[in-house]
Amino acid sequence: MGKGESEMGKAASDDIEIQFDGKKCIHARKCVLGLPDVFDPSAGRQWMFPENASAEEIVRVVEACPSGALTYELKSADAKEAAPKVNTARLWENGPVEYHGELEIDGEEPRLRAVLCRCGKSKNKPFCDNAHLKADFVATGDIATKEDAEALEVRDGPLAIKPIKDGPLMVSGNLEIVAGSGRRVATGKRFAMCRCGASKNKPFCDGSHKDIGFEAD
Repeated sequence: MGKGESEMGKAASDDIEIQFDGKKCIHARKCVLGLPDVFDPSAGRQWMFPENASAEEIVRVVEACPSGALTYELKSADAKEAAPKVNTARLWENGPVEYHGELEIDGEEPRLRAVLCRCGKSKNKPFCDNAHLKADFVATGDIATKEDAEALEVRDGPLAIKPIKDGPLMVSGNLEIVAGSGRRVATGKRFAMCRCGASKNKPFCDGSHKDIGFEAD
């Protein structure tokens, strides 16, 4: 998806409709690289061509979109994207946190995928807008494994994400925090996740938002 295309869009074939929300897109390019005949930013405003691949192929690529900017509806069945069996928060190196689960983000429609800001600079909080790139944000995606990072008895279910005004993201529900490689580094049912970018204990909040005067709804 390029900067010149519409922020919202739909495209349909006989079998599937693809929906696109440009405000959530962080240009991970998994769609463009996964199915270049279907997702072609060089084509201009109308850049999605679902007739060029099977519904099964499109589902596979859309479900790999980390931000949830791409979603789909199948026309021939009631099938829809399934919630994962394990809720995860994946740490991106020098970047945001990718959440996958039954996400209930305050003020947003329920979703299964989202990439949320942790540098504090996004103009689309709580979502990432790639501001970390210009800010030269530094935060490892490979933190040490916590001693109590054992698999939870129940690993799925609703995951509530509440941005605290001028503070962290409060995440409630069964959650595994994983390194960029997928290694499990922490597990629990309630976390305060830094979103100001200043914590010395990233990705967790340590109260630094108060010291720097962080402001966010």
